[in-house]
Amino acid sequence: MAKLLCSGLTALLSVNTWQGQQQHWRRSQLSALRISPTHRLSKHSRFLVVSQGVETQTDVKEELYDSQLGAKVGQDRLLKVPVSNIRNFCIIAHIDHGKSTLADKLLQITGTVQKREMKEQFLDNMDLERERGITIKLQAARMRYMYGNEPYCLNLIDTPGHVDFSYEVSRSLAACEGALLVVDASQGVEAQTLANVYLALENNLEIIPVLNKIDLPGAEPDRVIKEIEEVIGLDCSNAICCSAKEGIGITEILNGIVERIPPPHDAARSPLRALIFDSYYDPYRGVIVYFRVIDGTIKKGDRIYFMASKKGYFADEVGVLSPNQMQVEELYAGEVGYLSASIRSVADARVGDTITHYGRRAESSLPGYEEATPMVFCGLFPVDADQFPELRDALEKLQLNDAALKFEPETSSAMGFGFRCGFLGLLHMEIVQERLEREYNLSLITTAPSVVYRVNCINGDTVECSNPSLLPEPGQRRSIEEPFVKIEMLTPKDYIGSLMELAQDRRGEFKEMKFITENRASIIYELPLAEMVGDFFDQLKSRSKGYASMEYTFLGYKESELIKLDIQINGDHVEPLSAIVHKDKAYAVGRALTQKLKELIPRQMFKVPIQACIGSKVIASESLSAIRKDVLAKCYG
Repeated sequence: MAKLLCSGLTALLSVNTWQGQQQHWRRSQLSALRISPTHRLSKHSRFLVVSQGVETQTDVKEELYDSQLGAKVGQDRLLKVPVSNIRNFCIIAHIDHGKSTLADKLLQITGTVQKREMKEQFLDNMDLERERGITIKLQAARMRYMYGNEPYCLNLIDTPGHVDFSYEVSRSLAACEGALLVVDASQGVEAQTLANVYLALENNLEIIPVLNKIDLPGAEPDRVIKEIEEVIGLDCSNAICCSAKEGIGITEILNGIVERIPPPHDAARSPLRALIFDSYYDPYRGVIVYFRVIDGTIKKGDRIYFMASKKGYFADEVGVLSPNQMQVEELYAGEVGYLSASIRSVADARVGDTITHYGRRAESSLPGYEEATPMVFCGLFPVDADQFPELRDALEKLQLNDAALKFEPETSSAMGFGFRCGFLGLLHMEIVQERLEREYNLSLITTAPSVVYRVNCINGDTVECSNPSLLPEPGQRRSIEEPFVKIEMLTPKDYIGSLMELAQDRRGEFKEMKFITENRASIIYELPLAEMVGDFFDQLKSRSKGYASMEYTFLGYKESELIKLDIQINGDHVEPLSAIVHKDKAYAVGRALTQKLKELIPRQMFKVPIQACIGSKVIASESLSAIRKDVLAKCYG
């Protein structure tokens, strides 16, 4: 008891011991107390200080980064520093583990964003991101930080956490030397945590483990550290515990970035080579390019050359993102910035292209990025047929900002002219549709999502078919292959049975199950992508009460017993309602379709049969009865 009182008294004294008239104090045991010099400690706050001093028995000796000093240093962030003092890093994590909150706090502590301008999810500047509480686009920000009386330039890239936006994450990693791996101290390692770590290791990045949300009552830092070491294999002896919301451990993270992430290679004297990692279309300035300078320097007014598109332009404006665009005269190797060159054609400056000088060109371009492979396809058609040109322009401009989007023209007998679009997942599809409607003021009709099938014909040809109407006749095809994915589900042990049942119902093939900790298991299945395109993720969350997470990777094509299911209404074949389904599920799908159509189609003066057919064989049928005139109705009162 006496020992506890002594430690509490020590904590209380450490709060009231001030160094001269400074606005900050040094302390050894308190992490998140903010008490002004003029603040009188009430009975309640004295108890709070004592109890916190007793509970936080750590050996961490940390100096509070003065907010006034941070604001002053932040104003000088456009000043140049040596290449050895530049650090390029990104933040990677699973959904809702606190990436954006941590980015906000880093911007605030370093004085990059003034307190009066600060708002939650500062880097998430799209309305859609704020409404849904998710990060959709990567965002870059330049910060200035004083460490050991030396100024350091920290270039942060905040990344999305959802599996559908993994292409954004891979592009961010290629522009960095290190990554902060943020893990929720209460939830532990999730599926997307693993996926992002593997992406970072492929890019040879220095990874700093950060345990966020340690202020929550359910936080278990020791368990999560053990989980990271066992599941991922990272050394967590230097893991940083923090709470981005409360501001605990932020200075340690900044110090860790400076100490542990290597500086970029100094190649300022080589010919210019800069990698484009993002871009967007501005209606007044044309295409704005975000890039990382790998070799050489680039100045305002330089004549530049895009090596892939073979186009030349003059750099009218060069600057950095901090996080708003701020003009500078020059950027050199290791720095991240943007340029505007009055580029009107969206095809001239693609993500992954290499920028060099027109007069002194580099010998070879940078490797760039691997092309994204679309997983889910659907048709986008304008409600008003006259909006087709506007839809084409909107998709071209959106593709500049979202390189994972693919599209090609398509014609439908029911809906006219439109586009067949490829996406990385269902959420990606939903986000693209909403962005087209909001940002470009379009009214769209979306067809049901589908996947690409591969048809092996009798004559030896192989046809890729994303639309049932393009499927060759039964007499011409030898077999049909469909895409398969390997899906890994991380779940508490209580929900293993229900998730295995879900995967089996979706034609999944069980591969492996292992317990990564005492209470958490990893279940691996191989299942058709077409079965996952629907409501698989929603079912996964509802069956596990939100605790399970999933990650999938594309495996390839496998032969399956697939057939084309046709719908006939009043004897007429309706092509847009056709579907490619597995033989075992044909009856269930046909029955569901006919019952739904019976509810939607208005009754006529004659009987209307609705039939689901495989070739000429009817497998499910419903009929709309005719509207009859009741001639006896007037005979009764």
